[in-house]
Amino acid sequence: SCYFVCVVCLHTCTLRSFGNRFLLERSTKDTHPFEETYLSNVRFKAAVVKECIHDILREQLSGVQYDPDEVGVLSRSLADCIKDKLKDVGFDRYKLVVQVVIGEQRGEGVKMAARCFWDADTDSYAQDIFMNDSLFCVAAAFGSYFY
Repeated sequence: SCYFVCVVCLHTCTLRSFGNRFLLERSTKDTHPFEETYLSNVRFKAAVVKECIHDILREQLSGVQYDPDEVGVLSRSLADCIKDKLKDVGFDRYKLVVQVVIGEQRGEGVKMAARCFWDADTDSYAQDIFMNDSLFCVAAAFGSYFY
């Protein structure tokens, strides 16, 4: 079996291998003093994000017919496009999660929900919905400020 451990270390560290085991040793002196680089007044602008999502969905999905074989690729492509656009707009200090759901338009309802544990002063989300005669698409972008 394989195990993966991710360690964030703010000190000088050495990773030593002992056969199939590893040991992370911390140096007693800090060689790189870290300073605060975050801005405390930065907020996730949900209105700007919603407009970006809206524009991308309209541009990419206008005239598209639902195809169950292509919907997976299309949803990943839309999610990447939204994420890249948000990075271009200036959300560099945010960890972004973009969720895109595409379904066939059959007159049935769908309900979606999300719960997040985050900083209410800096973090938020935005979503938009696109519908035509063939499909519906719900896209949501969640932004969590990286301190």
